[in-house]
Amino acid sequence: MAVNEPLNRKLRMGLVGGGQGAFIGRVHVTAAILDNRAELVAGALSSDPQKAKASAPDYDIKPERAYGSYREMVEAESKLPEDQRIDFVSIATPNHTHFEIAKAFAEAGFNIMCDKPLTFDLAQAEELAKIVEKTGVVFAVTHNYTGYPLVRQARDMVRNGELGEINAIRAFYIQGWLRQRIELQNQKQASWRTDPTKSGAAGCFGDIGTHAYNLGRFITGLLPDQISCHLKTFAEGRQLDDYGSAVIRYQNGALGTVTASQISHGRENDLWIEIDGTKGALEWHQEEPNKLIFRVNGQPIRVYTRDPNAPFASETHKASCRLPSGHPEAFFEAFANIYTAAYADMIARATKKTFDSKNSLYPNVADGVDGMNFITQCVASSKENGAWKPLKHPLCR
Repeated sequence: MAVNEPLNRKLRMGLVGGGQGAFIGRVHVTAAILDNRAELVAGALSSDPQKAKASAPDYDIKPERAYGSYREMVEAESKLPEDQRIDFVSIATPNHTHFEIAKAFAEAGFNIMCDKPLTFDLAQAEELAKIVEKTGVVFAVTHNYTGYPLVRQARDMVRNGELGEINAIRAFYIQGWLRQRIELQNQKQASWRTDPTKSGAAGCFGDIGTHAYNLGRFITGLLPDQISCHLKTFAEGRQLDDYGSAVIRYQNGALGTVTASQISHGRENDLWIEIDGTKGALEWHQEEPNKLIFRVNGQPIRVYTRDPNAPFASETHKASCRLPSGHPEAFFEAFANIYTAAYADMIARATKKTFDSKNSLYPNVADGVDGMNFITQCVASSKENGAWKPLKHPLCR
């Protein structure tokens, strides 16, 4: 391919995970192809080879590119001509498999979209970051809530100084689906998330607490300093936490809190964040994603709506919208915005152009390491009754 040649075709996608009975794999594919910039052409859809191949028709994957394992997929796709092989792979599997899959594809030169958390533990995350840097592949982590237009609006407002100096961040992710031990009924999503051999050292905090933490980091850009955390398991006999709360000291002197629950009756996916600055305060709720509340003492409360044509809309807000105001955009579209941002770097890489993988709009491998460091230090702090632990990491940006 000639230098600077535009990529006048769709990107070719491979999927690992997402077989029959899965949830997030279908989300990845829907988001990836939403803007007609990619097509799913290959997959290793399950760790069970028979199930993997049986699931392929659900995605219109041709039999010859329906692989029985990710290893078979890496080997076969690497042998295909450059104009046929996949450009990137999406990893939609349980946490404990992320590292080995991502490592294999990265070392083979394929770009990667990886579900969060990045890996099973921090050591794997740090090693994976080195592999990504060495190979030069594009690597995105699907912290999808950063893709909402008004989350990006909030980020621009903070970085433009509209809130002044940031003093406090309060982030929450509250669910209720694990109030009962449904993992004992072989509920697929619950079974692996509550199993420390598959989920990792944390349950609730690894699954959704990381989203709340990442949202604060994305919007404010504040660098963490220390953390004190208490994790709790309320469902008797469960091996991992289903509730937790953490206090974060940021390097600029701000304080943050993260609260996550999977045992709160009647709560679904109630992720929300409040940010206090010296000039104003913001509030955003994932279950009402098309509204952003801005408050200043002595002034009427302002409600910003998702509107690409509004005079207040920032450039990233506008670029993240697909519909006129009043037509709700939500989960799939936000997920797709992560893909869209990563596609720009994939195309740059394919056409031999430079791109800044360390300061990307999409969450990158460094953000994934940051999330794993958060989980690791939360668990360590909780084991020591909330002792303060360092939250700085060399890859934090």
